[in-house]
Parts: sequence; C-alpha cells; structure tokens
Amino acid sequence: MPHRLVRCLLLAGGLLLSFTPSAMSQTATTPSAAADAWQTAPLTESGFAAETGDLLDALYRSGELPNLHAVVVARHGKLVLERYFEGEDEIWGNPLGSVTFGPEVMHDLRSVSKSIVGLLYGIALADGTVPARETPLVELFDYADLATDPARQKITVEHALTMTMGLAWDETLPYNDPRNSEVAMERSEDRYRYILERPIVAEPGSQWTYSGGATAVLAHLVSRGSGKPLIDYAREKLFRPLGIDQSSWTPGFNGEAAAASGLRLTARDLARIGQMVLNGGRWDGQQVVPEAWLKDSFVRHAASEGDLFYGYQWWLGQGRRDGRAWMAGFGNGGQRLVVIPDLDLVMVVFAGQYNQRDAWRLSVRILTEVLFPSLR
Repeated sequence: MPHRLVRCLLLAGGLLLSFTPSAMSQTATTPSAAADAWQTAPLTESGFAAETGDLLDALYRSGELPNLHAVVVARHGKLVLERYFEGEDEIWGNPLGSVTFGPEVMHDLRSVSKSIVGLLYGIALADGTVPARETPLVELFDYADLATDPARQKITVEHALTMTMGLAWDETLPYNDPRNSEVAMERSEDRYRYILERPIVAEPGSQWTYSGGATAVLAHLVSRGSGKPLIDYAREKLFRPLGIDQSSWTPGFNGEAAAASGLRLTARDLARIGQMVLNGGRWDGQQVVPEAWLKDSFVRHAASEGDLFYGYQWWLGQGRRDGRAWMAGFGNGGQRLVVIPDLDLVMVVFAGQYNQRDAWRLSVRILTEVLFPSLR
C-alpha cells in the first residue's frame, strides 16, 4: 500500500466557502464509449477483480465517501471503471444546489487547475510564446521599482513553476479570510504587482511555499504571449487535440481566468489529460505536450510537505513499500487527478467536500480499499 500517496491527499487549494454536504444517490455506473469515443475495457481484462465496482458501491453506501461526485479510472489506455453520483456542489464558492453528475457534467477542478497550467506553459515554451525558465520575472512586467531590485531579479520563471520564489505567501488561512494571500491577490487592484512585491523571506529556490500567485503569474505569461485568453489557448493547444469539447475557466475578480483554481472539466476529460501524461504527452498519434517538458515537470524540484515533492505545478511521491512513483493534481474539496505510471493507471475523483479538512479521505479510501486490493 503506497503510504506516501495517503499523505499526499491531505492537501488542497482554491477560493471557496464551506457548506454542509447533503445526501446523494448514485446515478450512473458503467463506462460507455459512446459519449466521447474513448475505448472501454472490462475490469477483468485490465487486471482488476470483477467485483471492483461493487466494492466502490459498498464503500459509498456505507457513508465513508461523503459527497462523492464522480470516480473515473483508466488502465492501459482504456476506461475501466466509472461512477457518478448526486450531491451538493458549487462553482468557485457559488452554490449550485444538488447536481446529478454524469459523463457530460463539468465540475470545478480547483487546484488541479495548477497542474494544467504547468502543462500549458510547457506547450507555450515549445511554441516560443513564453519566456525561458531562467528569465527573471520582474523583467516581464512593467514595474520599474521592482525591476531594479537586485534581490527580486533573482526570482525566475523556474521559481514560479516550482513554487520556490522566496516571497511571503500564506494560503493556510481559510479562503474566506481576507488575509489569505490568494484572496488578497484577487481583491488587489493589480494581481501581478501584488504577487511580485511580496516581502522576500527566503533565497529564491531554497524554500517551497504553496502559492496560487505563482500559478497566476505563469498563466498570465501564457495568455499574454499567445495573445489569447487562457481558456482559448487551453482549448486550442490542449483540450481539442485530446477530444475535449467542454471546458470553462471561471474568471477572477480582475476578469482574467482564476488560473490557480477556476478550471472546469468533466471527469472523463480530466482522465484524458492523465492518460496523455502517461503516454509521454501523446494522444491519438499527436504530440500534445512535449515529452521533454513532462520529464522536467516530474523531477523533484522541491521538497514540499512531509514526504511530498513538487515538480512543475505537480505533486510527486512514491509508495513507501512498493516504491511506485506517482504524480498528481490536488484540489480543494477532494478533487484529484492521480497518475501511477508503473500501474499504467489514471484515477480521477470529484467531490463536494470543499474546505473540509478530511476531504483527502475520499481518494485515499478509493485507492487503498478498492483499487489497490482489486489489482490482480
């Protein structure tokens, strides 16, 4: 059992308000290729026990997976397990009431959005529309007072990618607290000045600090370099090549995409992104994300929390017992994209446990009590 994976799922992010989950009911159970032409396969042909879905259903009925919205699992490039439920949901803190989820219903990714921004930066870098990783960030914005600060000139794009900018930033406070750095960033008159003028508290590259501001800077560079809103660039360069035709990116208070937490996709489509990652950046014969960028993204550039590491906007770790490496995107409320290359496995979980401290338990239980024990 990969215990580090259990630890990794303790983390979340996004600008949200908490609420009390309501009762849910299951609404869909088996994968169907008809909706998006993604091949499916029986569980037994993919190395899982035939009763894997029954185990998930039983765990759900037991009440151990509160406000679970969706689970999608792919193995060996094919959909093998798919479950959808009904429950209370919201968009970036705005309540939607009870939603019946299914293959075509989009959901907030929250901070899984950060991992998608990491992929977009790699695509844009290959296109030549964004600055090289060694470029000082203050040289890329029209803030003369910051650009002449020798200490700030040391902060590069690479440091934003790895969240090691060395700037004061605190997202440990609740996301309805104005002192939370991401909330303060969104409420500021100039989102990017707010980020880049934070007090320097560590040498750039020496200390990891979870920062939605780092993601916001990267996304802005992608949008500015391409001359397109972030969602349009994502649709052109990432989503459409993967056959993803439903997407939205909730705007922040300044009208630009809330890059760190606002992306919305279906569970299947997020799984497609995970499968593309497993394929070395390829989908249907096309190189969508440069393979070299993915390799760099999954290097342990920074030690984050506990036994966790951070790449280019992706969480990284490995199983303590089996040593299997994994990479993942985490989002507030229980949103997860988990990729385990040695198992050729992708798992997506959507849930509505926003701002709940134990939301991590959903994915942990699905992995450790359903998927791993069912592998043959």
